[in-house]
Amino acid sequence: MKILMASSEAHPYAKTGGLADMVSALSLALAKEGHEVRIVIPRYYDIDRGVLSLLEGAMGVPMGGGEEWCAVYTAPLPGSGKKHPVRVYFIDHEQFFGREGIYGNPWDPDFLDNPRRFAFFSRSVFQLCRKTGWFPDILHSHDWPAAMVNVYLKFWERPLGGEFAAASSVLTIHNLGYQGIYGKDNYGYAGLGWDVFYNAGFEDWDKMNLLKAGLYSADKLNTVSPHYAEETKTQAQGFHLDGVLRYRSADYSGILNGIDTTVWNPAKDPYIPQKYNAAAVREGKARAKEALQREFGLPQDADTPLIGMVTRLTSQKGVGELFGPAHGSAWSICQDMKLQLVLLGSGESWCEHEVQGLSSRLPNFKCRIGYQEDLSHLVEAGSDFFLMPSLYEPCGLNQMYSQAYGALPIVRNTGGLADTVENYNQETGEGTGFMFDELNPQAIYNTVGWAVWAWYNRREQIEVMRQRGMKKDFSWEKSAKKYVALYESCRAGRP
Repeated sequence: MKILMASSEAHPYAKTGGLADMVSALSLALAKEGHEVRIVIPRYYDIDRGVLSLLEGAMGVPMGGGEEWCAVYTAPLPGSGKKHPVRVYFIDHEQFFGREGIYGNPWDPDFLDNPRRFAFFSRSVFQLCRKTGWFPDILHSHDWPAAMVNVYLKFWERPLGGEFAAASSVLTIHNLGYQGIYGKDNYGYAGLGWDVFYNAGFEDWDKMNLLKAGLYSADKLNTVSPHYAEETKTQAQGFHLDGVLRYRSADYSGILNGIDTTVWNPAKDPYIPQKYNAAAVREGKARAKEALQREFGLPQDADTPLIGMVTRLTSQKGVGELFGPAHGSAWSICQDMKLQLVLLGSGESWCEHEVQGLSSRLPNFKCRIGYQEDLSHLVEAGSDFFLMPSLYEPCGLNQMYSQAYGALPIVRNTGGLADTVENYNQETGEGTGFMFDELNPQAIYNTVGWAVWAWYNRREQIEVMRQRGMKKDFSWEKSAKKYVALYESCRAGRP
């Protein structure tokens, strides 16, 4: 099949989170299966034109305000082979994308013209195909910034009966909490009639909802884990689109994300002091633990359990329940238990301030604000446990990285965490991590305490759980086959 990925992000060119990793990793895995895959993203300000190749001639994109003109660049996706190369195309429109930030920046967190920026991007996808003479069987769009690809296909391109008449569309939800909701005054720029506004489902309490329109318009919908697919159909986690997802439930499924095992693999990792695998885990993790303790200024102590965190400091990640100044459980955890806790992350200013304060007052808790790729690998390798107390987690990658590196996850029973971690049974030793159901400070405290108890009292079971987690297959090859089946069902269901 010929598959075009339309996304606002793709690693390594533009990334704010797991969306970028998924788009690139899935594309590489599909290409290895023999499919012809291309990716299209905007050319943002910090993507160096000097490393890209310019396609000859400007490209016109018809929009509601008239024809917009842009340039198109291209480059190979790093990691793709010569036999099945994956090419990335970059839509270069200086007014829309020649600025710092993808969706916003620190002084303007959500650009006011985002609906116009991404309507233009979605429309440009079709013009790109015409410019290159390459027409996909599957248009696979990701999240709200590319959701209008599905609207343009259904209400503009297919009725023309041209090159896209036989194309099918898939929309992947990476996080239902972000939907692209903006004022209706932006709709005219899309160049679609008001009949489409209502028929495609843009209407959202007198505003326009880009993701909602994509959910109504795509041939098939999916999200990034089976458990999250079910959760999003409930009022509790549906972010007021649960009714739409129940309505489309026959076309909606969950496919678990994989991880890039060429990057996240302790047997090949250049960022850790000593490479190791499941057969030789003790010495490798011991050296990584020493290095991690040294990096964060903690005492060198092999016998004290070390809990790691690499996270965005946002409410979705449960940081209020863990670090809240009036009620969070981190202080009690570090005061009451013989453990060490390290954190690498950034996010909401109150939380950055709070964890820095805790780090200065607690001898066994240390933090680093920001993100460092090499340090994130060391945290995974050097930690005995990895804490993810998420409010919700569509898929999550760190719990899979942790198991691959022999760190046992401590997680909430939600979303992709529930699909990838098996809860510990202290009677039998079964499981690959420690889980709790309700998100509150006491539940986090109790579950961390349970893991620490097992460390000191069931050490042999801990070692067996490590081995079990490291042997699990989280590779993209398995997930890619499920996407191929989804594409085939998508095409089979078309008239």
